[in-house]
Amino acid sequence: MTTPAPRHPVAVAAILAVGSELLRHDRTDTNSLHITARLEELGIGVAWKAIVGDDRTHLTDAVRFACARADLVVLTGGLGPTDDDLTRDAVAAALGRGMTHDEPTIDAIRARFARRHLPMPDINRRQGLVIEGAVLLPNGNGTAPGQWIEDGDRIVLLLPGPPREMRPMLDAVVRGPLAGRVGRERLFRRSVRIAGRSESHAEEVLQPLYASWARGSVPVAATILAAFGLLELQLTVRHADAALADATLGAAAGSVVAAFGDDAFSSDGATMDVVVGRLLADRGLRVAFAESCTGGLVSARVSDVAGCSAYFERSVIAYSNAAKRELLGVPGEVIDLHGAVSEPVALAMASGIRERSAVDIGVGITGIAGPSGATDDKPLGTVVIAVSGPGAHQRVRTMLFPGDRQQVRTLATQSALDHLRRALLATS
Repeated sequence: MTTPAPRHPVAVAAILAVGSELLRHDRTDTNSLHITARLEELGIGVAWKAIVGDDRTHLTDAVRFACARADLVVLTGGLGPTDDDLTRDAVAAALGRGMTHDEPTIDAIRARFARRHLPMPDINRRQGLVIEGAVLLPNGNGTAPGQWIEDGDRIVLLLPGPPREMRPMLDAVVRGPLAGRVGRERLFRRSVRIAGRSESHAEEVLQPLYASWARGSVPVAATILAAFGLLELQLTVRHADAALADATLGAAAGSVVAAFGDDAFSSDGATMDVVVGRLLADRGLRVAFAESCTGGLVSARVSDVAGCSAYFERSVIAYSNAAKRELLGVPGEVIDLHGAVSEPVALAMASGIRERSAVDIGVGITGIAGPSGATDDKPLGTVVIAVSGPGAHQRVRTMLFPGDRQQVRTLATQSALDHLRRALLATS
């Protein structure tokens, strides 16, 4: 008896999000993020994804491109009944296959309309078009069935666009046929977050680590991502042994923390507001904020963390000079002499909110977010952050942030939390 050749395990995927509406400035493709997360659970890495409009030629070309580069091609959207729902047509053309109407599928769609006491429009027959050789995937939340197509060792998967339809269908595929087409290896990830370093400077520090990770018995892949006020280093291991993968990632993350010291503020992917909350809670300290240019954004991030009532007392938005005097007790002569955006005023704000709130730590933030208010000696983006702690312990720093008003405020918010974090570490 001839033993059938083992099928090539699915390891690399491409995702195509279909729909011209996704190319607009006010729409976001969230389906591909969910698909990526579910595929990674099986050890399938997404090497390529794209958004393609409702154009038959473009979509057919994109399917051919993806099929030449991936073991699994997932398309989401474009399975509706109208003439611009072209996913079925494009996949059939790319694979060189025909399509036929599946009458049981059409009957099921007709029955779905009947349950709502509506006749089925004739255009819905398009949703019963099945690509030659496809296995239909039932849709319990809509009219468009999905399709599973095997093309040699390659799989092409057609899923509906609405998330409430797509997600249950994908879950069934991940638990069912796709689980039987993957190898034993899985993807394991860990993130290290870094503050106070530029991407280029961090890369110089990381280069020797990259080389050592590549030579290890379990190689570690790394990707560095830059965001507002921080860097995120994503570490990835592909392995069949979860315990070994976790230990390898733990060692790699530890080497990053050792290389960056206090600049590495999280080795488990925790955000800055969560890390600051942990430090405050562990030390049994309470904090209050006096915000000017950030307008409450710092306090909003702190209060977004569950359990923050253990350490967050209150916040005052003191935007005007009068508010700084009346609510925080900032001396008017200090404002007159140094200006509202100055280190003496930021320190007075931090001390004022600490004393008036009867907390352990006060944080003051003042700055020029723009677009107006800049001077020659205080340009747009100037922000001063102060921390007033127990006793005479005080920290203050003046920074200059690039960008527009929103970017300056975002960077100031992240920096204020980081400044507080460093103050807590220094007093531990």
